[in-house]
Amino acid sequence: MASSFGPLLRGLRQSTGLTIGELSHASGVSVRAIGDMERGVSRGPQRRTVEALADALGLDDEQRAELADTARAGRPRTADPAPEQPGSNALPRSLGDFVGRTAELELLDERARTASADGPTPVVVVHGAAGLGKTACAVRAAELLHERFPDGGLYVDLRGVDPAPMATTDALRRLLLASGLDARAIAEDQHERAGQLRAILADRRSLVLLDNAADEAQVRPLLPAHGAGMVIVTSRRTLAGLEGVTRVPLAPFSPQESAELLEALSNRTADGNAVETETAAETARVSELCGRLPLALRIAGTRLASQPEWTMRHLAERLSDEDRRLANLAVGDVGVEAAFALSYVALPEQAKECFRRLALVPAVDFGAPIAAVLTEADRYDAEDQLDELVELGLLQHEGTDRYRFHDLIRLYANHRLHEEESDAARATAERRMTDWLLETATAAGRWFDGDSPPAGDEGHVRFTSPEEARVWLLVKKESWLAALRLAAVAGRDAQVARFGEAMNWIANETQVWATDWLEVFGLTRSAAARLPDRRGELWHTIRHVWARLTVAAQRRDDKALREAAEQAMEAYQLAEGLGAVREQAEAVCNAAEAWRLAHDDDRSLWAYTRGRELAETAGDQSTYFWASGGLVVGLAQAGRYDDALKAFRSMLRTIEELPAPTAAAENTRWFALARLSTLLADAGRYGDVVEIARTSAAALLEEGNNWAPLTHRAVGRAYLGLGANDKAREHLTLAIGRGEARGRWQPRPAFVDEVNALIAALDDEAGAPEEIR
Repeated sequence: MASSFGPLLRGLRQSTGLTIGELSHASGVSVRAIGDMERGVSRGPQRRTVEALADALGLDDEQRAELADTARAGRPRTADPAPEQPGSNALPRSLGDFVGRTAELELLDERARTASADGPTPVVVVHGAAGLGKTACAVRAAELLHERFPDGGLYVDLRGVDPAPMATTDALRRLLLASGLDARAIAEDQHERAGQLRAILADRRSLVLLDNAADEAQVRPLLPAHGAGMVIVTSRRTLAGLEGVTRVPLAPFSPQESAELLEALSNRTADGNAVETETAAETARVSELCGRLPLALRIAGTRLASQPEWTMRHLAERLSDEDRRLANLAVGDVGVEAAFALSYVALPEQAKECFRRLALVPAVDFGAPIAAVLTEADRYDAEDQLDELVELGLLQHEGTDRYRFHDLIRLYANHRLHEEESDAARATAERRMTDWLLETATAAGRWFDGDSPPAGDEGHVRFTSPEEARVWLLVKKESWLAALRLAAVAGRDAQVARFGEAMNWIANETQVWATDWLEVFGLTRSAAARLPDRRGELWHTIRHVWARLTVAAQRRDDKALREAAEQAMEAYQLAEGLGAVREQAEAVCNAAEAWRLAHDDDRSLWAYTRGRELAETAGDQSTYFWASGGLVVGLAQAGRYDDALKAFRSMLRTIEELPAPTAAAENTRWFALARLSTLLADAGRYGDVVEIARTSAAALLEEGNNWAPLTHRAVGRAYLGLGANDKAREHLTLAIGRGEARGRWQPRPAFVDEVNALIAALDDEAGAPEEIR
């Protein structure tokens, strides 16, 4: 075999008696290209060129194979960087302690399998925030895939986060030189250079790694169209404008991967004894403080390895200081903060301001409306800024229209906020945000305090129905609760009290938040006490009592229930002194609830009766129905079933006779039907329960509101007692599923356990032999 392609081609041409011009005419290959080949300027022409020359020369199979092999041998491998650009095609040093990314590497391997000479070249974009190990993942993939690409690999760092990223023309030149093309043959025009690169790569089974890409415009000319090779691009951006590519997003490590990397780098492993168990817990703590970010973990592990006297606990204590955490996650010339800064400086000024001020948000996630409030932008501009932050990996999507920070990036945003904005500017932005959160929550809460929508402007959020208002309050709870705390600390008492008043009805619907409501009404009660309105203070005191007894009831704490009853009676006496009849009724009903739950039946029945009398005097329909419902439940609890049934039916008749039942009356109707069904089921009157389900409670079961689960349970028990097992199973299943699906009333564990036991009994019976059944 000839030592190089040029002499071999010249010898074959001369043996046929053809001139270069004649060979050019017969093969379609230009005279200049053939001349470059024979002179050794072009040492490894593409496959299609070699085949065209072989056809024109009339070579036999043996000669064709020799010419093709010599051309392939002339193409440089990864280990042979071009002299003019040292290292331009050499992969970065691999990590011997590489861990994780199993799924991502499998996807890259899957895409590599699709590479074929006649198909489009597979292109994969590995993207994610700073510090996620994009380059490490791509280099690891290149190592694992090297046998699939025997023509070697090409590498170029596109310096995408530098102030001046590498020009595409320069990147093309580097790749062409690394591919073996003589510098004199490289075209000046960028489009021609891109064509030269595509022509070379079309005939090679090579892997090209384009690291640290800035944007689509920089990358697009570097991509081959067809061929058996593969391209891996890494970027902080998603490069969404590139078509026909596979995107591999990187996320923080799992807890297990984080611990594995920390232990590998720090030479600390667990062997199961008490000390090592403690170390494992501290390793998990360090992992979380690093946000399970590979770069942060690598720095933490390196610091431990270089400081043998340090322990995991010592490092965890250092990282626990939020003000110093980023400073502690730096070693040598590598640091997490520096990595984030490269993305931050690339942002437009408006996006920088948005990024900084989002650190003020007191919740884990947030949406465009709050970003608009913080930056005083309209919602559409805010959405554009958020999208820019996501594109650069500084924010993460959390669902369709929600966003969140990585923990370390939030710290960086907070640092930038304090470095770049004055105390006054920060305070103004925070006040604007808390005002908006509280006023919007107040407007949402008012949808439930009457039969007509509230007046007012909710700013960047408009509610058109109670359901929209409810969803907003549910989703934003963490934010508005934090805003309430800030307003309370700032002494904005009127605003805090007004907020509490609006939360009255939604609090009743979301008793699963009892601990939060206890805090809310504790804050509003304290705020109201500093205002001149004594009746207002009384109202907030009563709501605080309600929250206190709700928490005590959920915990089944009889002592706490009795203490709540005492506090309620203190409020009752205060209301009596102020001549506040309505507040007297509410206070004594709270005491009645607490006594009933503590099984003090006599005092409970007295208090419910007194509450109903006072509510009727005050014309307070809501409290009247509350007291009426509690009275019948208390009668049943005391064993006075006949009296309880009469009271239930009387209460339902009262509601039916109303010309236009209020929301409170409707809620009481469903409550009464649920409790009546339960009471009848307890008494074994199953036919009556089924009749109620078919008639008066049919709408309740269809709507699936807060009281539907209790009614379904009662109806399921009735059908079970009547031997209609399929119907029983249907209603028992809905008793659990309907409440959870609505996201409002959630069955307590004891309720769920009881219903599951009934369903299990049905399953056991269904599986029993016929003779046993």
